[in-house]
Amino acid sequence: MTAAAASGGTASGSPPASASADPVTPLPLSSVHAPVGIFDSGLGGLSVLRAVRAQLPGEALVYVADSLYAPYGERDDDFIADRTLAIGQWLVKQGAKVLIVACNTATAQSIALVRERLPIPLIGVEPGVKPAALQSKTRIAGVLATQVTLRSARFQDLLHRYAADCRFLCQPGHGLVQAVERCDIGSAELHALLQSYLQPMLDAGADTLVLGCTHYPFLDAAIRDIVGDRLTLIDTSVAIARQLERVLDQHGLRAASNTEPMVAPRFFSTSDGAHLQQLAETLLHLAAPVERAHIPSRRTAAPDAAQAV
Repeated sequence: MTAAAASGGTASGSPPASASADPVTPLPLSSVHAPVGIFDSGLGGLSVLRAVRAQLPGEALVYVADSLYAPYGERDDDFIADRTLAIGQWLVKQGAKVLIVACNTATAQSIALVRERLPIPLIGVEPGVKPAALQSKTRIAGVLATQVTLRSARFQDLLHRYAADCRFLCQPGHGLVQAVERCDIGSAELHALLQSYLQPMLDAGADTLVLGCTHYPFLDAAIRDIVGDRLTLIDTSVAIARQLERVLDQHGLRAASNTEPMVAPRFFSTSDGAHLQQLAETLLHLAAPVERAHIPSRRTAAPDAAQAV
């Protein structure tokens, strides 16, 4: 299982002082009609939202893109923890019954802290190292992920647990998140960038590729143009949706499925939301408005916080 889930129970360790924030008043977990909150640093979590809508059509969804401060892969660990906690608290105040941290980078750096501080069940995401190790026939697999994810203790633990007899070629996907954020999923420049990342994996004999960032499934067609059927792509979005189903059932929070048309998700962005709306329309065929959300946090109090890394 590559989607890590937890209820509101105690997590090991204590939250670092640098990531402190105002405590959240616990909300009663009683309404099956409350929304599921989905959060990402930007637009990548839409791949998770797509899978959740397919798996659980009866659920109301609230999506938050922290696009003003994306990409997280270029931020320091304290900044990532600060933003993840602040947005989690904001979603709790909106009445979310479960939170999906649909960002590999935020999960890798912040999930333990957020689990300790929020009163609702959480689901995080991790690169699909385990399924890649199980599926690879050549015993060589590639991983595309952000630098923060690749250097995290959580990712290194995944390699230690599941990669004993499989060689993993880890490649930071510099520039890929930015491409998706500007709705570039097929330009010549993008293809050249992907070629530079993927060709060494092919040359080394890899037969499997882990998409270690929720932005990357939107690059599936561009990747296929380069690798054809030489690489099996591992995308954990469906596993995350199934884990959400289990968590909702465990807590008695699952909304009844019905034959009526699905309610459109509510979309929020800390930026102007134009790219979020464009990507939702282009790739998910969802013509829903995007609302602006002001979500302050300790590290974003300064006027130039969006530019500071």
